[in-house]
Amino acid sequence: MKHAVLYSALVAAVALSACGKKEEAAPAAAPAPAPAAAPAAAPAPAALPELKVAIDPTYEPFTFKTADGKPTGFDVDIAEALCKEIKRQCVFVEQVWDSMIPGLQAKKYDAIISSMSITEERLQVVDFTDKYYFTPSRIVVKNGTAYTDPASLKGKKLGVLKGSTQEKYAMAELKPAGANIVPYEAQDQVYLDIKSGRLDGTVADQVEVNGGFLSKPEGKDYGFVGPVLDDPKYYGTGVGVALRKGETALKDELNAAIKTIRSNGVYDTVSKKYFDFDVYGK
Repeated sequence: MKHAVLYSALVAAVALSACGKKEEAAPAAAPAPAPAAAPAAAPAPAALPELKVAIDPTYEPFTFKTADGKPTGFDVDIAEALCKEIKRQCVFVEQVWDSMIPGLQAKKYDAIISSMSITEERLQVVDFTDKYYFTPSRIVVKNGTAYTDPASLKGKKLGVLKGSTQEKYAMAELKPAGANIVPYEAQDQVYLDIKSGRLDGTVADQVEVNGGFLSKPEGKDYGFVGPVLDDPKYYGTGVGVALRKGETALKDELNAAIKTIRSNGVYDTVSKKYFDFDVYGK
């Protein structure tokens, strides 16, 4: 019994000793590594500065609209090619032809790229780049109309684009010979009035009138008469980009761009999209 009591005492002492011992704290877990910082987003490319370009979209195949209203044509494609070279964004501004130069002078746009011929008269009020094409003009009347000279058109009513080189020629050469010359705000309106019988014909750019009228069903009964019209006195020295006077830096940039697209194949690619001949001309 004594041994039993002694044994019980020892067990109790051990138990008390164990209860009084502090447990060692578990080592703290290492902090999780901080997530790597996300790479900074690349800055968005800066928008190209705009070049506002005036067009008259009634002059197929040089400048016209697609069925969904988008400007297109040879002039438009050339403008886009030039803008790419000078690192500008083309923004097209529609303008009736007779107000083209006043709108440029009023700073409604920066340039005219819309088949504007370089003439001495226009050079008095605007500057031009080098030419980017040249095509002659022609007289168009009903097939079978006898023609030997301007007097052959006496009594004929001919529509012309107001403010154009064709109007200048017609007023100087055909009106004094007896033709009735009627200016229009847009060339496509001329064709509508020829179709309806209100006009007998027109004086127009040879390429434009072929693409915009003669090659279509409404033009099947009409054709060219007389010689090719390319007298510099009326028609100038080719078509260029018109700029405000004093825009020397922009003029130099565009001249360099014209040379570049002429040499790198871009001009030929655009030209072949619309023409099967050399529209650059002589």
